[in-house]
Amino acid sequence: MTAKRIGNDRGAALLTVLLLVAVISLLANAALERVKLGTHLAGNAAAMAQARFYALAGERIAASRISLFNTPSADVTSLAGGRGVPFPIDGGNALATLSDGGNCFNLNSLAEGNVETGLTARPTAIAQFAALMEVLGVPRLRAAGVAAAAADWIDSDTTPLPGGAEDPAYRTQTPGYRAANTLMVNPGELASVAGVDAAVMAQLRPWLCALPTAELSPIGVDTLTPSQAPLVAMLVPGRIDVATAQAMIAGRPRGGFGDINRFWATPALAGSTPAPDVLAQTQLKPRWFRLNLRIRLGDIELEEEALIDGELQPAKIVSRRYGDGL
Repeated sequence: MTAKRIGNDRGAALLTVLLLVAVISLLANAALERVKLGTHLAGNAAAMAQARFYALAGERIAASRISLFNTPSADVTSLAGGRGVPFPIDGGNALATLSDGGNCFNLNSLAEGNVETGLTARPTAIAQFAALMEVLGVPRLRAAGVAAAAADWIDSDTTPLPGGAEDPAYRTQTPGYRAANTLMVNPGELASVAGVDAAVMAQLRPWLCALPTAELSPIGVDTLTPSQAPLVAMLVPGRIDVATAQAMIAGRPRGGFGDINRFWATPALAGSTPAPDVLAQTQLKPRWFRLNLRIRLGDIELEEEALIDGELQPAKIVSRRYGDGL
């Protein structure tokens, strides 16, 4: 073997060793990055679990407070407009907002009865829903169609209301589907109803709720804010506009109306004779409370919305949702 051949072999061996070192270095770096990522994910998981524990604690505190001030001996409930209350937590902060969970349009009020014996369309709620959509800017004919189709979505029968929609309207979609024929679990279900597109859904979403009962939207006359004036306008379809309803709420007595008859005797509503079900729909004390929690813990942010039934003693969480845009 010549000296030149030996030199070439040594050079090739050295190159191979250098390549191996480079590959091992890359593998080591990749392994280290995976360890770092795993550690980071584990830390985030631990922080998220801790944030959820804080949320559960917030729920329990809110429920206990509701149990105290929503008793039969308490005549009036004021939530001061649902202002957020900040409070510190270890390693972060939290913001809790409690509001009247009935100050919204209850989509499930579009039907009356119950799931076991059958749900039938409720004309009063259909008229109110159409009126709410109109004051929010949805054209009248479209509002009437959406209201009827939403009632058809919930009621137990398969016969569409005038302007409404049942299974045949949905079977032609891709993919096809059927009307639920039961109460809605989430207001987002309205997006599946005939006539509701993304633009209409965006207009309506802030005003909607799906309470776990088929009762007319229980509007709290002493907890309404001026921004919620459309909810007053929907109570008397075509009778007052949003500006009038805003002035009416802004001019509410300092301690609240204190009496439902005083609410209906305000100049804006004077002369209206509400049907018994609409009269009962306006209330002084909320049954439903909405708790919004925003918890920041390090790099983790958790949002939760919980619905609390204050009629129960003690008050009970009946649903909760996590996520952005609640």
